[in-house]
Amino acid sequence: MARQLTAWQQGMKAYFYVTIWMTISMGVILFNKYILAYSGFKYPIALTLWHMVFCTSVATIMVRVVGTTKRLKMPKKEYVNRVIPIGALYAASLWLSNSAYLHLSVSFIQMTKALMPGLVYVCGVAFGMEKLTRVTSFNMFIIAIGVAIAAYGEINFVYIGVVEQLSALVFEALRLMLVQVLITRQGYAMNPIQSLYYVSPACAACLALPFAAVELPEILADIHLEIDYGMLLLNALTAFALNLAVFLLIGKTSALTMNIAGVIKDWMLIFASQHIFGNEVTFLNYLGYVIAFLAVGMYNYNKLKAAKRKEAAAKAEAAAKSGSISAAENGSK
Repeated sequence: MARQLTAWQQGMKAYFYVTIWMTISMGVILFNKYILAYSGFKYPIALTLWHMVFCTSVATIMVRVVGTTKRLKMPKKEYVNRVIPIGALYAASLWLSNSAYLHLSVSFIQMTKALMPGLVYVCGVAFGMEKLTRVTSFNMFIIAIGVAIAAYGEINFVYIGVVEQLSALVFEALRLMLVQVLITRQGYAMNPIQSLYYVSPACAACLALPFAAVELPEILADIHLEIDYGMLLLNALTAFALNLAVFLLIGKTSALTMNIAGVIKDWMLIFASQHIFGNEVTFLNYLGYVIAFLAVGMYNYNKLKAAKRKEAAAKAEAAAKSGSISAAENGSK
């Protein structure tokens, strides 16, 4: 019988997994920014494609050779109809978010990510998975106002970078919603290794065409380009490690813990990018992000309360059913 952990030990264990995830996640973001904006390798599609090829290779070895996890029983038609669309949205999201690093500071990019709950909510309403309510809609409006203030105060505001980043967020919100609609609801529950095994090849295939059409000719014509293969390998390893860290964090704690840790990570990245890359953050940047940050916190708090009410109602219903069954059995004796 496994030994029961004390509350202190459980807390320290949770902090350990949170620290691992935050460290790797911050490392991947800062690493990508350095490669694309400072190392001379200004090819976001190529970098994203390399990540997907690497993840596909490692996941295939872990599934088919090592046997770390099992394959799902998914027919080809199901794969095309369900996984390919998700892979295409994931490819677009990663491509555009990496492209934004060429034009925007890490600090400002992290501030725009406060829009994600609103975008996911809008997609959820469109797909019939969320109810449209005044309170939540007003909450999302406040988040948008906060991000707009932060954008207005951004010194290095580059329109193409903002369009790329906002488009990446929209594609990511759509991807998260399609995962629920096409995968989870159909009983295809995947752990991160299985997700990489199935989604990474589709993502790589969707990136191959724009890479061949847009960036490959530029890379071949760039006579001054010096590719640091060791750095790219290390970058791919950190990207793969991030997926495993997400699995550990959610598996050992909860999705809510990850959301809270993500907010703390965003603040740390804002400060870190100031010192590492010399990004200037203005008063309006901070004011706008604080407004968005508080609105996101209120949204998460309301979702937590709703989840607890739903859980309590389910327990009450189960208890009522159990009581009625017991009464019926006693009455029949």
